[in-house]
Amino acid sequence: MKKINDVILNLYPTTKFLFVLFVLLTAFIVPGFIYQYSLLLVALVIALLAGKPTVVNLVIKGLIPIVLIIFLLQIFFYPGENVLWSWWIFEMKMEGIQFSLVLTSRILALGSAFILYFAITPIKDFVYSLEQMGVPPKASYVVLSTLSIIPELRRTSKTIMDAQRSRGVETEGNLKVRAKAFLPTLSPLILGAISGTEERVITLEARGFTVVGKKTSLHHLEKTKNDTIVRILFGLALIIVIGWRFL
Repeated sequence: MKKINDVILNLYPTTKFLFVLFVLLTAFIVPGFIYQYSLLLVALVIALLAGKPTVVNLVIKGLIPIVLIIFLLQIFFYPGENVLWSWWIFEMKMEGIQFSLVLTSRILALGSAFILYFAITPIKDFVYSLEQMGVPPKASYVVLSTLSIIPELRRTSKTIMDAQRSRGVETEGNLKVRAKAFLPTLSPLILGAISGTEERVITLEARGFTVVGKKTSLHHLEKTKNDTIVRILFGLALIIVIGWRFL
């Protein structure tokens, strides 16, 4: 298990992204919804093999509730003629069920693939691979800042809430208590984000970020034999799926 874990995590970022592309393409090439739902299971199995059980929690707690809401809305409000059940303004139609299954299966497949990718790929590795592909440093920094701002705000918010608890402020309880504890954290959270932005600008200028010329990096990634094997396997799998679909 340890070896499989290392193989998955040590793959080059663009090699890992091939799984996302494979899911994206085949989810729309293959008709129906059974294959798409199976891609969700594949993503969860890969996450467990890579030692990232948090992916399962994110899918269950974050992605599936959204998909369930979409599923119910499409079932009751999708236009169709074959009404199976009706009550007030709600009408369950066969066309709505079929469309909901196809739509939600694709959302689950793509969502789980992206969640898995960013769980097994550090953001700095992803940005480094973009720069190696020729993406300008300014554009890659925008991507890095966008992807890292939410985790940073979450850590800062947790620190502020811990400080509030150490002062005797009640932060746990019903919704009203949590709202009263959370609202005072917004001001230091926003001010901290603004000051952090200024510090990052000064740091980038000190490191010559805007200097014209070839950039160097202390962080290096190299493609290995495993990357070649995985790329070939994904290429063959995609050719097989496309050939099966059209033949």
